[in-house]
Amino acid sequence: MLPIDNVTGIILAGGEGSRFKPYTDIIPKPMIPIGYDERPLLEHILCWLKSFRISKYIFLVGYKWRQIRNYFNNGSRHGVEIRYSIDDEIYRGTGGALLKAFKQGLISDTVLIWYGDILAPVNIHDLLNKHFTEKSDSVIVLADKYQVPVGVALIDGDRIVELEEKPWLNIYVTIGILTLNTSILKEVEGILGTSFDIMGDLIPWMISKGFNVKAYLYRGIWYDVGSLERYRKIDLEAIKAFLCQ
Repeated sequence: MLPIDNVTGIILAGGEGSRFKPYTDIIPKPMIPIGYDERPLLEHILCWLKSFRISKYIFLVGYKWRQIRNYFNNGSRHGVEIRYSIDDEIYRGTGGALLKAFKQGLISDTVLIWYGDILAPVNIHDLLNKHFTEKSDSVIVLADKYQVPVGVALIDGDRIVELEEKPWLNIYVTIGILTLNTSILKEVEGILGTSFDIMGDLIPWMISKGFNVKAYLYRGIWYDVGSLERYRKIDLEAIKAFLCQ
């Protein structure tokens, strides 16, 4: 049996959503409506994780955070427990926000971190099984391909000999979902300070120090709902099966 009860879901929901303006002048990006029922993006993430029996959550919030709290409250309406950690001027970036929640005693020994603009039907039981059975310090979910958002040209001198619009590349890319043993955070402030990024600073530091950082290869559909352009391209039929019903 997986120790699901000992896992806290950490949802990063504090960004200003500048690429969603002017809509995010009114509502925070995690509350952008998705799907035919137009439920908030954050609610779809919560529904998916709850389906794998993740019942305790910390929302790392900042920009217009009261709207998020007013909608989800303590989580009882969704049958889960939700607490909030609010960004400040000392603990900055995704890593700083996580460190603050850790120092407040809000999170468990193992956390499942999910960036609040990502939709992906990742099998959470498989992910956590890899984390625990392989005694990982962190498991990073990697997609096995990535679509470049612009055209790519092959040139000979100044002559374009080939042009491909938004090609798919067979490379492994992070999609903003990972597990982490939070005991690592006990020593990170002395090295990275209180303002750092999880994927840009913490994980590279862990790799450089020889921590057991594993890859979970994911070959399913996923959406980075990080901009208005990407939001408009979401295939609602393709994602219907893993949205809140």
